Amino acid sequence: MFKHVIDGETELRLLEPRHASELFALVDQNREHLRRWLPWVDATKTVDDSRRFLLRQLRAFAQTLGVTAGIWYKGQLAGVIGLHVRPLSRRAEIGYWLGEAFQGKGLMTKACRAMVTYAFEELKLHRVEIHCAVNNARSRAIPERLGFQQEGVLREAAWTSAGFEDLIVYGLLAREWSDSASA
Repeated sequence: MFKHVIDGETELRLLEPRHASELFALVDQNREHLRRWLPWVDATKTVDDSRRFLLRQLRAFAQTLGVTAGIWYKGQLAGVIGLHVRPLSRRAEIGYWLGEAFQGKGLMTKACRAMVTYAFEELKLHRVEIHCAVNNARSRAIPERLGFQQEGVLREAAWTSAGFEDLIVYGLLAREWSDSASA
């Protein structure tokens, strides 16, 4: 299993099908907040949709192709972070979202820091990427805060409620993470 205690109030835990109701409720309560950047929100209409998603993610975890964890804050599901692994190239991409009421507490930065550490130290990956919509300033602030380098722009690479959006690619290499951790 995957579990990482971040601090006395926050932890990451592997999301499992038993969390489907709680996950669906968080998505449902935050539809307007999430819809702007996440096209899957409108396709998530029932608890069963969330359960199917969690089953797919659990299969990926079993195959060491990633981990999808809930961000638990004071015992409450606050958001989700996923690490999607490409084992042949020893790289991964992190994706994340947070319920609106949980923003501004540093939760996502802490969760991303923990996931990057897991990727480099436990999985021995070489590279981690985060892709953010150019206009999503809050999302972009996270990799920038963690020392990722902006590497380029993928033109019209994401579909959102506003149409196609450009994505900024942020990258971080294992040696850069260990250099920043020792500094």
